[in-house]
Amino acid sequence: MTLFLLVLLAALVFEYINGFHDTANAIATVVSTKVLTPRQAVIWAAFWNLVGAMAGTAVAKTISGGLVESGVVTMTTILAALLSAIVWNLITWWLGLPSSSSHALIGGLCGSALATAQGNWGVLIWSQVDKKGSAVGLWPKVVLPMFTSPLIGFFAGALLMWFLTICLRKTTPRLVGMIFGKAQLLSAGFMGYGHGHNDAQKTMGIITLSLATGTASGAFANLPDALGFLRLSSSADIPVWVKVTCALIMAAGTAAGGWRIIRTMGHKMVKLQPVHGFAAETTAAAVIHGASEIGVPLSTTHIISTSIMGVGATKRLSALKWGVVERILWAWVLTLPVTGLLGYALERLLHSSAK
Repeated sequence: MTLFLLVLLAALVFEYINGFHDTANAIATVVSTKVLTPRQAVIWAAFWNLVGAMAGTAVAKTISGGLVESGVVTMTTILAALLSAIVWNLITWWLGLPSSSSHALIGGLCGSALATAQGNWGVLIWSQVDKKGSAVGLWPKVVLPMFTSPLIGFFAGALLMWFLTICLRKTTPRLVGMIFGKAQLLSAGFMGYGHGHNDAQKTMGIITLSLATGTASGAFANLPDALGFLRLSSSADIPVWVKVTCALIMAAGTAAGGWRIIRTMGHKMVKLQPVHGFAAETTAAAVIHGASEIGVPLSTTHIISTSIMGVGATKRLSALKWGVVERILWAWVLTLPVTGLLGYALERLLHSSAK
């Protein structure tokens, strides 16, 4: 029971860090275009994060049972996964790099599960079909979207910006600024909703996985009736208290802000105006929402970053600051392998300490 409480605490810490680490995803553009002040933008994003977090469970179910064999998972496995993700998130936050909290958690979970299984790669679900005939596993839910979603974000952002440019070519810059200054409030809210809808569910999934693990191992068998809500009848169930808790913690983390990453996303990559911010946010939010509905734990960071790049590229490719883009790409490339190694090492360390 003590180990479960540590897992729960680590999960909530991860969710809080995810909130302020990924705040930039929802509000960097609306801040950089000066449509909202940083404080106003954070409050706006926190509200929509909360709403989005309560909107579904498809991504949570992917995390809780669709990436690694649940039979091999222990509380130590989950704790190591969370700690590795927390460490990587704090490092990238300190460096101001918009890395993926989603991939950090998934990498940590795969690495720690591999360590628990004594190096048996068969515990990782690469690709299979579930009872409903849907593809599940690391390839269709994580790896393939990791490569395709940034491309979709880039080209869809560029296409939307090109379309808006054609439609607005006879409109004065002042009127365009006024129109999209207001419209960006909606797109920023949609982006905040999408972030909550996808990212908050990842922690819901990891907590549910820990509840299923505790139930299956008998750790919760002798709990008093008041704590009976910890037992799960099915690993696919996402308890209401888990949804509410994760939603509130993520909203609180978002409200704390993440100014280092906001500066990178909203100011250093490319200079944005309200119409560009609207195009980037709308594109990213639409892609994230679609992924959430089919249970893909997408990187909101990847999508908004490449959407901004695509929108900026319509001005001219030289408008992008390629040095900053290169740093972001390196963070993307390193996240899965680094957190996988961290998860593996931490699980071995925790396992040895428990003996």
